[in-house]
Order: sequence, then structure tokens, then C-alpha cells
Amino acid sequence: MRKVGSGEHIVIALHGWFGSSGAWTAFEPHLDRDRFTYVFPDYRGYGDRRGESGDYSIAEAAADVLALADELGADRFSLVGHSMGGSVMQYVYAEAPERVRAMVGISPVPASGVPLDEQSRQLFAGAADSPDNRRAIVDFTTGNRLTGTWLDAIVRHSLEADRDAVAAYFEAWSGTDFHDRIAGSDVPIKVIAGENDPALGPDTMKATFAEWYPRAELEQLAGAGHYGIDETPVALATSVERFLAEA
Repeated sequence: MRKVGSGEHIVIALHGWFGSSGAWTAFEPHLDRDRFTYVFPDYRGYGDRRGESGDYSIAEAAADVLALADELGADRFSLVGHSMGGSVMQYVYAEAPERVRAMVGISPVPASGVPLDEQSRQLFAGAADSPDNRRAIVDFTTGNRLTGTWLDAIVRHSLEADRDAVAAYFEAWSGTDFHDRIAGSDVPIKVIAGENDPALGPDTMKATFAEWYPRAELEQLAGAGHYGIDETPVALATSVERFLAEA
């Protein structure tokens, strides 16, 4: 776990499938450390929690977030979730809605999971054992437009996670459907989707988050695909904090 800032508003930021708490590095310099306190935890099997056992489910990850909030003494907090972290974020809300001030999803996985065709499922399921699969996924989800040097760096970062955790979390984020638990919720939520993300882009967000959350705000992030944290960190941080400042 890493912590940035000392503000009254506590924000727990949840990383994606190929990330860790370290995945927020490009984003951190642009955050308001006086207004907010950002906490960047790792899931079991990732970062500082490599080697930690569990069932690597969305429910377990959410329970760990709530336990972390208890440790921090945070009765209420906001959540930011990237990709798989968007599913975990919503599960936390489903479990403890009274504790969540606001949520921001960055290319977030919907609470319905992500149905995949057979070819895509094979590509994603094989990623636990194949760096080439991981690279192809990152390239595809950013619109096949970014330098191979960056793609390789994301893959190297992803290889720092435990193999079994990566394999299990794929099944978790793609197959966990709890949207009936959050549909109609009045929580303030903003969903930011990269214009170049063909998988979890603006159209997917309109068909899921916008349908389920009456107060949802949707933003298409220019110049970004699935990894806005790296692709457009200044614009992303600005968007996130403008929303959270009103919560």
C-alpha cells in the first residue's frame, strides 16, 4: 500500500488486472495533496502482497478494501477504480453503500462482468502464462497506436504479479455479475472512458453504467485508450479531482 497526500477527503484507488499500486506512478504528481489523501493498495498476489493466498475474487478484493478503510479509520471515503478496479469499486459500494462518498471509474469493468467471444476469451485466459498475449491485449485496448517500448513496460510490470492471481482475477472480473445489486443507486459516480478503447470505451459505458446509475456522469477522454493513467495523466487527474471536489 502507498499513501499520497494529507487531505480530509480519503480516496482509495484500485488498480487494474495488469497493474499494482505502482501502476499509478504517472498519475500521482498531478494530485492535490492538500485536499485529498490517496491510498493505493495492492490486491492479493500483486505488488507488496505477492505470495499472499486467497480465492482472488471480486468479493474478496472488496472485503480487503473495506478492511483497509477500517485500518485507516475512514468511516467514509471515495473510490477510484481502473479497469478491474472498477468492478471491485462497485462491489465495495454494494457491500457498504453508506460509506462511499463518490466513485470514479477509469475504463472500468461493469458490474455485469465482460462477456467475451471465444477468440477473445482464449487470448485473455492465456495471458497468465503468455507475455505475448498480455502485450497483444494492451496494444488492442489502446487502439494499436502506442510505442512498443511502452507496451513492453506495461507487460514487465504485469509480470511482477503472481501467475495464479492473474489467472483467477481474469475469471473474476470477466465473469462476476452483480449489477442487480447496484442498479438504481443514487451514489455520485463519474465514468471516464478513453476514446481509443475498443473494449471498455464510451459505448460500453453508456450501455452499462449510464443505465444503472441515475447520477452517472460520462466523459470521453481524448487521446487515451484503456490506460489513461499513463496516456493522459494530467487530463485524467484534473477530471477525477474536479468531480471528487464536489462530493
